[in-house]
Amino acid sequence: MELKYLEDKKAIIVSINEELDHHTCSKIRNKIDSEIDFRLPKKLIFDFGNVGFMDSSGIGIVIGRYKNMQSIGGEAMIANMRPTIKRIFEMSGVNKIVNFYDKVDDAVKGGILN
Repeated sequence: MELKYLEDKKAIIVSINEELDHHTCSKIRNKIDSEIDFRLPKKLIFDFGNVGFMDSSGIGIVIGRYKNMQSIGGEAMIANMRPTIKRIFEMSGVNKIVNFYDKVDDAVKGGILN
């Protein structure tokens, strides 16, 4: 996982480069939460381009960070999903509360806080 902070956009981009399952999620969750607490961003953008597998723990990562971002007046977004991952998010209803973008750059430019 790689975290990148865009100072001018007040955005954190989380590029996940591994499977999201119960083995990997606690490490990822802790790192993202620490960065949110430190930076207080307006946007948290998940880049799922390199995620080939995700179980319900991945949904929990996104929903939990969505709630964290709401509590500080920010928003969470998901970008660059493979069709199988997008389908999991849609079946779980995440798409009703978190905006989806085809590209990370679109998420950086978009959102309700622009």
